[in-house]
Amino acid sequence: METGDVLAPHAADASVRPARPGDATAMGAVQVRAWRRSYPDLLPEPVLAGLAPEALAERWHAAVTSPPTARHAVLVACAGATVVGLAALAPAADGDAAPPDAELVALEVDPAQQRRGHASRLLAAAVDAARDRGFTALRVWVPAADDARRAFLQSAGLQADGAHRRLRTAGTSEVSEVRLSAAL
Repeated sequence: METGDVLAPHAADASVRPARPGDATAMGAVQVRAWRRSYPDLLPEPVLAGLAPEALAERWHAAVTSPPTARHAVLVACAGATVVGLAALAPAADGDAAPPDAELVALEVDPAQQRRGHASRLLAAAVDAARDRGFTALRVWVPAADDARRAFLQSAGLQADGAHRRLRTAGTSEVSEVRLSAAL
């Protein structure tokens, strides 16, 4: 190495930003891949097989372009210019929620991009967005059988608050969920 050479290690080009309408197609595809990878034992095969990236993309496009309120937020994680994850935040709708409670309604990372910090960056950005919108608590519903997701969220400070629910997925299939919460 000659004098004047500078060591410049390669840094990962990873970021989180507000979602844009043009991100919807990638968001739908990420959600389908993430659910198929995460929930093969939780959701019936017809439900997983029936997930359509195009239909989800339409919903994400609407969420980005016409959010129900100014307190809603949709974020994406990017590796370079490629959308690799998503998070969505809304006012909590549970019966015991207070107006300053937010709910993290989605947090998904493409399986090929997991374990690279994208979920942590998305969660941190969602917390910042919640605070910016005046929320003072964050809630998230997690499938009771999803130990990895629950462990990740608990490592970030969310804890089970005793609330449980059962969601019907298809026909007679149900998914049991637990709620995690944290003060902001």
